[in-house]
Amino acid sequence: MAQVTMEQAERLIKANVTEQHLFTHARAVRAAMGAMAEHFGADKAHWEAVGYIHDVDYEKFPEEHLAHTRELLAGEDIDESDIRAILSHGYGICTDIEPQTDMEKSLFTVDELTGIVQAASLMRPTGITDLEVKSLKKKYKDKKFAAKCSREVIDRGCAMLNMPVEDVMAIVIKGMQAYADELGIGSRE
Repeated sequence: MAQVTMEQAERLIKANVTEQHLFTHARAVRAAMGAMAEHFGADKAHWEAVGYIHDVDYEKFPEEHLAHTRELLAGEDIDESDIRAILSHGYGICTDIEPQTDMEKSLFTVDELTGIVQAASLMRPTGITDLEVKSLKKKYKDKKFAAKCSREVIDRGCAMLNMPVEDVMAIVIKGMQAYADELGIGSRE
């Protein structure tokens, strides 16, 4: 068994996803996970691949999210720890696999947070290029803004990581800034 690679992740996502917004979400989570890996001094490419593939079963099985992940990854020689990380991002929502490692806790947290960062960036003519934590925090406090993104999950994840939400926001913004144009959240000025 080996760690999932970006090449594997891209191939598996292309085979199981057709909706553009899911590709964009996968890219956003990849970017955020890469930044979190850097924060923790971990393997950036590995964390990015796990982030990219985390919703591999969502389009085909939205009502049974993560129940089919293992079968979709079968035969891929993917390390059990990577599969566990993917499954743990649904903790308390659709799985009972509690995030334990920094990678698992990070994926659990940034999955929802990237949606708020994207939504905030889309509202700004300068996109994410100069998005500051202070302005993101205002949007975060407004429960009607990006309402489908669970602040409860993000707060739980930050508590698991033992990090203030502002610190995680700063890391996620930085990670997503590197992929701003690919994510469609670059400056439009």
